[in-house]
Amino acid sequence: MTVRAAVAGASGYAGGEILRLLVSHPEVEIGAVTAHSSAGRRLGDVQPHLAAVADRVLVETSAESLRGHDVVFLALPHGQSAALAQQLEPGTLVVDCGADFRLREAEDWQRFYGSPHAGTWPYGLPELPGARDELKGTDRVAVPGCYPTAVTLALYPAFQAGLVEPEAVVVAASGTSGAGRVAKPHLVGSEVMGSMTPYGVGGGHRHTPELTQNLSRVAGERVTVSFTPTLAPMPRGILATCSARLRPERAADTNTGTSTGARTGAGTDPHTTPDDMSALEQAVHSAYENAYADEPFVRLLPPGTWPSTAAVLGSNTAQVQVTVDPVARRLVCVSAIDNLTKGTAGGAVQSMNIALGLPEGAGLPMNGVAP
Repeated sequence: MTVRAAVAGASGYAGGEILRLLVSHPEVEIGAVTAHSSAGRRLGDVQPHLAAVADRVLVETSAESLRGHDVVFLALPHGQSAALAQQLEPGTLVVDCGADFRLREAEDWQRFYGSPHAGTWPYGLPELPGARDELKGTDRVAVPGCYPTAVTLALYPAFQAGLVEPEAVVVAASGTSGAGRVAKPHLVGSEVMGSMTPYGVGGGHRHTPELTQNLSRVAGERVTVSFTPTLAPMPRGILATCSARLRPERAADTNTGTSTGARTGAGTDPHTTPDDMSALEQAVHSAYENAYADEPFVRLLPPGTWPSTAAVLGSNTAQVQVTVDPVARRLVCVSAIDNLTKGTAGGAVQSMNIALGLPEGAGLPMNGVAP
């Protein structure tokens, strides 16, 4: 089976990463590569690392240039995918790497993006419970945001097992490529090197409703998320440190064999014993081991080993580690991904593979690049 794929927005970081993966995909033939301001230029002039397709010429992004392909990847600014997708012929698999179709609630979209909601497509995070079934045979995919990919993979097993209260605190650091390729004064090297800065503080980041949506979906109740993103002096990668308050009664459930389904109305029990906390820690590790035992692109690290962005550079692999803080009575989980690979392009190609019935790992690197 040969799949002909087009990439819109091929001059940007996400589009370039999609092409890097597709070049090595055994079932894909690359068709049109499109751009806006870079249209008419050689691809190699704007993406010099893509030697295999360097002589291709970027054409203007339009429905006409994208028609006639089996798959169209949209790596466009938020708000630009919906109108273009409507013009593509039925039967074309459209994989949107923007935010246009990620959110289920129109109010959330309008609040954070300020335009009418275009709708909701199947969500391209295969590891999320139920997602693979939604992706099989679909002709529309909404690829998650990079932060939601890292955070959801870090926390969802705990919420699914009912081990934590319906709230989470997340502080995540991202490389500068997460802001896109357009030149911005605060992203130049002299501003970024040797400095870390927060942004979108106080619930203002656009990925916040997506985090809430994903974790609420697996918890079976509304989960609130306090999310603080930070800009790190590195080109790519995300390190997400996430925590949530443990449900004290879960220790008793573990000891008695009670179901681990989600509960509501739990409070903090000041009389939780060391034995209870030990049992709860065992339950936490079991939940993560069960969730990721058969996931090819999520690696639950051995005890005492913590994720690092360097270890996942250029790979579609997420590293995850979890522990229990017995004093604060909180679960703490850290995840690391490459924001351009697993966080965007890798998730897009992985979802394409599932939608078309191809081997899920085709074209996707499991190993990182070092040093």
